[in-house]
Amino acid sequence: MGGYVTIADWRENNQVKLSVIIPVYNEAATITQVIERVLSVELDGVEKEIIVVNDGSTDGTDVVLNGLAARWPNPLKIVHHERNRGKGAAIRTALEHVTGDVIITQDADLEYDPREYPRLLAPFKDPTVQVVYGSRNLRRNPRSSWSFYWGGRLLSWIANLLYGSHITDEATGYKAFRTNLLRSLDLRSDRFEFCPEVTGKVLRRGIEIHEVPISYRPRSFDEGKKINWRDGLWAIWTLLKYRVR
Repeated sequence: MGGYVTIADWRENNQVKLSVIIPVYNEAATITQVIERVLSVELDGVEKEIIVVNDGSTDGTDVVLNGLAARWPNPLKIVHHERNRGKGAAIRTALEHVTGDVIITQDADLEYDPREYPRLLAPFKDPTVQVVYGSRNLRRNPRSSWSFYWGGRLLSWIANLLYGSHITDEATGYKAFRTNLLRSLDLRSDRFEFCPEVTGKVLRRGIEIHEVPISYRPRSFDEGKKINWRDGLWAIWTLLKYRVR
């Protein structure tokens, strides 16, 4: 992964702070490992906070998270939704608690490896960089299914057609933003359409989305994968909606 990343020069004479947002719904089996992996990533010159939003889980995730909060009261923050509202709603809730300079979104399963954080953060050394996506398509990775793979490539193609961009992985779970930018986007999405909403709004402002290659370990629907073809249709509609607006 290239070892440590030194980005202390982002903010003169001060340590940079990274906020990792983790929306979680019924991931009691994996959330402990995910948080342990995030905590174990070493980033020179970077302080971390982890904000986990339990989105109305019913499988005991809340009990696991409360135990983890007692174990790591700092830098771990736990917020609970009384009912399931969706990934976008969980991210909007987490934004209310963010105190960092840069935000990374982290899924609560084991598909994405936090050891990729140095890759995601390195471009931010350039003060003009506002957004970085971790692309699963810039390197060879396994695929959960051909339909899921080509559905993701279709979303990227549509985004590029509508907005004149050149991204390869619109639907990636690894998205990194400068906090001020993400807060300024006036997010409205509740579910998985968070991804096309932020993509559309960023590109409409003429902001370049930088991409870096990442590793990816897909899980199957039998293993708990939640996104489906209906979410793909909503994603296309969302890209169209924000292009027209």
